Amino acid sequence: MTDMEPLITVNDLPLTFVVKYLGNFPAKGLWGIKHTRKPVDSLVSQAKNLPHGKILPIVSVEVSQRGLSFKELSGKHQQDFTVEVISYGVQDLVYTRVFSMIIVADESLKSATPFICHSFVCDSRDQARRITYALAATFQDYGRKVKQEAKETGKPLKRLAIDLRTPEEQAEDSDGETDA
Repeated sequence: MTDMEPLITVNDLPLTFVVKYLGNFPAKGLWGIKHTRKPVDSLVSQAKNLPHGKILPIVSVEVSQRGLSFKELSGKHQQDFTVEVISYGVQDLVYTRVFSMIIVADESLKSATPFICHSFVCDSRDQARRITYALAATFQDYGRKVKQEAKETGKPLKRLAIDLRTPEEQAEDSDGETDA
């Protein structure tokens, strides 16, 4: 981590960001940049083909110890995702102003689309990075609580993933990622 990285801890939460909601798209897997690639590409393509005069919804994203929620500034729609259903968060390596997260929409994994990728267009790559770090702080705090609970109850640990590598580092490492 460089000195320029925005270090965010659980004590900094909640944090709120105003961004554009790119939308959501089914993801093929629980975590990994390889599972956000197609959804982000599809959502960006849809956004580029919006009818003249139509814009992406502007939303307020709040990252807290509970998870991530977002609501349209118009107040129409709000979605809340607790940390338990968020499996992955990442700044996109191609569109570096895009932050994406994968949520588990169906824990039984019996539906055709148990994993959904939600993506947001930020004002800057730094803002996308800050959202990623804020979610990492949420995961870290949750992980600490889960470990403590597992120690006390003997329950197995749940796996969470956040990718804190820069887009450049992800691109270097993506050669090694496969769908296997």
